[in-house]
Amino acid sequence: MSLARTMPTMLRHAGEWEGIYRHVSRDFVLIDQHRTWTRCAFPGRDDEAYVQTNRLTWEDGRVVERRFAGAYRDGLLHWDTDRFVGTGWETREGAVMLRLDRRDEPGVHFIETILLADDGNTRARTWQWFEKGVPIRRTLCDEWRTA
Repeated sequence: MSLARTMPTMLRHAGEWEGIYRHVSRDFVLIDQHRTWTRCAFPGRDDEAYVQTNRLTWEDGRVVERRFAGAYRDGLLHWDTDRFVGTGWETREGAVMLRLDRRDEPGVHFIETILLADDGNTRARTWQWFEKGVPIRRTLCDEWRTA
């Protein structure tokens, strides 16, 4: 099976996105907020089927840039980076789902849902964070396509 066959909606995320990430506590207190620029690319190789580049920018001027790649096998995207390890898949309804276990935060993982608007130009991402199996926070991402 190919990525195009098992994750056709995921391929529609190719391009550049800008947005706002809001991290909130369990009781919805804002913990952090920053702007983001993201590039999603699909080089077409199973060992590097998906490449994401992020630039995170905070109001105080801090900027963090990251790049990570995912391999495609067994109908799933697989990530194994210095910060996290996990898998991604697509539901029959076209939602992209990720389960990422944090290496930089032992005992912490999150489940991410990515929903692309019908027109393909906006998307909503929600991360449900857990520590040792207990929900601890949420990340709400609103993004729009720029290229």
